[in-house]
Amino acid sequence: MRRSSALPKPPAGQPLPHPHAWLTIRTLFPYLWRYRLRVLAALGCLIGAKVANVGVPMIFKEMIDGLSGEQQLLALPAVLLILYGVLRFSTSLFTELREILFARVTQRAVRQVSLEVFRHLHALSLRFHLERQTGGVSRDIERGSRSISSLISYTLYSILPTLVEIGLVLGILFVKYDVGYVLITLVSLVAYVVFTIKVSNWRIDIRRAVNENDSAANSRAIDSLLNYETVKYFNNEAWEARRYDEQLVKWEAAATRSQTTLAYLNLGQAAIIALGVTAMMWRAASGVVAGQMTIGDLVLVNAFLIQLYIPLNFLGIVYREIRQALTDIERMFNLLKENQEVADAPDAHDLPSGTLQIDFDTVDFAYDPDRQILKQLSFTIPAGKTVAVVGHSGAGKSTLARLLYRFYDVTGGAIRINGHDLRSLRQTSLRAAIGIVPQDTVLFNDTIFYNINYGRPEATREEVIVAARAAQLHEFIESLPRKYETTVGERGLKLSGGEKQRVAIARALLKNPPILIFDEATSALDSATERAIQGQLEQVAVGHTTLIIAHRLSTVMNADEILVMRDGHIVERGTHPVLLAAGGQYASMWMLQQQEESSAGY
Repeated sequence: MRRSSALPKPPAGQPLPHPHAWLTIRTLFPYLWRYRLRVLAALGCLIGAKVANVGVPMIFKEMIDGLSGEQQLLALPAVLLILYGVLRFSTSLFTELREILFARVTQRAVRQVSLEVFRHLHALSLRFHLERQTGGVSRDIERGSRSISSLISYTLYSILPTLVEIGLVLGILFVKYDVGYVLITLVSLVAYVVFTIKVSNWRIDIRRAVNENDSAANSRAIDSLLNYETVKYFNNEAWEARRYDEQLVKWEAAATRSQTTLAYLNLGQAAIIALGVTAMMWRAASGVVAGQMTIGDLVLVNAFLIQLYIPLNFLGIVYREIRQALTDIERMFNLLKENQEVADAPDAHDLPSGTLQIDFDTVDFAYDPDRQILKQLSFTIPAGKTVAVVGHSGAGKSTLARLLYRFYDVTGGAIRINGHDLRSLRQTSLRAAIGIVPQDTVLFNDTIFYNINYGRPEATREEVIVAARAAQLHEFIESLPRKYETTVGERGLKLSGGEKQRVAIARALLKNPPILIFDEATSALDSATERAIQGQLEQVAVGHTTLIIAHRLSTVMNADEILVMRDGHIVERGTHPVLLAAGGQYASMWMLQQQEESSAGY
């Protein structure tokens, strides 16, 4: 399967390479820049809030000096008190305005990225979805979406405000006092940032191991729960729990190491801050004792240190979270970099309406280069006619439906509809013209009505009921307490195999497309129900171009032509009477099935 050369996705369970932070940010940036006016206004509010925040200790210093002088003027402190209150309120005002302005930007970016990933996943080939682990992919999307919000919030609400405040404080210290205060502050900041980055980068692999084992454990749990019945059949609950716990043990070890190293990081950060604060206060106190600074100056320096200490102490946590968010976002964006194996051509066009003829022209196909499935296969399904394909398991029958839906492209030859190569058609147009009843029916965890209506969502309730009647399903539905509003459970597990298959038949009948595919459409039904539905299916097929893929030969007796496949080739073709008279493979299969049915008492 082709991969993007820019940022390859590792196999499931393998750690990502070191995150391409700037590439990830550059990918995310266009989603935010669409709302540039809101972004710029929010940044303006951010700067306003920090200017007001830095102004508070300066006003406080003037108040202290004014009140501690020999001649205390009441008017001056009163004005300063009012200004102090205004600045305090302005800090909160600008902060909340920034929140109001940027809230929609953040949520809209999360929504648009999540929707784009969701659509892209549906656009990827069947091969990708057969190879993926649902639990791991869902965790990647969940964590990636959440991390976009976290990244924006941490950047706008923590990193930028702290940098702005540091710049303002350093400027004030340099202008009002000597360069020593600036140097102490800078040395403390640089030591703190370098220590945080070095240790946090070292911890990235530990955090990544936590996430990888978390995803692997989640995938294992979901896979086990989706196969609940199989687990019960073989009495393997303890085995599944043991396999799940094996992954949890790895997660526990990684999570414990992550938490332990976090404690060491916090201790180092606290030591650097403590040394910086002590040095600053020692210098300020010395200035007061020497008469070079006032009590207000001491209060001002202390207030600045406190204002820097709180966000700076949080900055370490923020940095770690940003790196983690970038890693999670990178994993989600890697899904967007998955190439579509089957994509529309630039000049693709819609399939013309009307009756349709299907031609398989010397088709070759292989899922893998060393496993050829179809070999020089040629046949035609005339418009409005029914062609059945039979043969033993592994002959390549179901592959025909996958190729016709263009889940895969042929590796040789061509499939044409009314002379149009499938590769020249838009996939949405092609698939709109085909209805299928698959061999393995999987239903949505919703109501019976929803699952039938899914064939044509704009259909009326009456049309859904008509389709259910045609599929011999209406009476069963009416016998249920909640009737059409009965939920079918995860993957339709609350229904029997035959009931699920009848829902699939009703869904295809409701869609009513010009091309119908019945892939073992009645394999899960008992003989009585099969005979009842078979007549209905034959009636529905009239006027439709129909491909029937079957194992049970009694379901294809009335087809206009029957093809017998073996090892990817067509070895016999003709009508039911002609093939029986030929005495070949079809006749042998027919006799064998007749004997089996007689033995079973059908």
